[in-house]
Amino acid sequence: MADIVIETSKLSKEFIRDQFHVVALRDVDIEILKGDFVALMGPSGSGKSTLLHLIAAMDRATSGAIAVLGEDLRRLTDRQIAHWRNAHIGFIFQSFNLIPVLTALENVELPLKLTNLSKKDRIAHAETALKLVGLGDRMGHLPRQLSGGQEQRVAIARAIVTDPDVILADEPTGNLDAGSAQEVLSLLSKLNKEYSKTIVMVTHDPHAAKFATKVRHLDKGVLLPEGRVPEDWMATMVAR
Repeated sequence: MADIVIETSKLSKEFIRDQFHVVALRDVDIEILKGDFVALMGPSGSGKSTLLHLIAAMDRATSGAIAVLGEDLRRLTDRQIAHWRNAHIGFIFQSFNLIPVLTALENVELPLKLTNLSKKDRIAHAETALKLVGLGDRMGHLPRQLSGGQEQRVAIARAIVTDPDVILADEPTGNLDAGSAQEVLSLLSKLNKEYSKTIVMVTHDPHAAKFATKVRHLDKGVLLPEGRVPEDWMATMVAR
């Protein structure tokens, strides 16, 4: 039987915004298995990124249960979560989130500074990650000297440099042109197929979702049954 990597039960997230009570997620039950590449889709505000942030322990649920790699995230302190996330989760942001004054190599090395690796070993790991994403010849470049697609590949190298069990990607192609997006999606597919990485990707792009092995849709904070798509969202996609 395949290992369950991510499991939630009645997971909900609520918050107050401008004095209004907002339900971002409502009673979400999902199982994601080792080696899955799952695309989370849905209209803007449907709860996709909220669910991703809860899986990454970047936010805490209002109610319900969530276990990632067998760890009950509700029981961890903030300090424990920081170490757990660095050891097990690689997060890819839409906006790259690279530090502009650091080179590609230095950006990728950053997560390793929370480990016990020596400087020599950190550099070796960062170099390996950059070579894996096809940027072995760009290690000394600053972010402003790179294209958008190259910046996102640096961000992916940073996400995988600790050899995480789970890679989470929040609209990883949202700021890229079609060619760069194709390169990034092909790279994520390679990490999934050749390196057996479990990937959860938030996207609004049906083309990007085709790279995933499973697609799930959310609508107004509710995770729809497999195969179900929000009707108004589908109508928008057809209109495009």
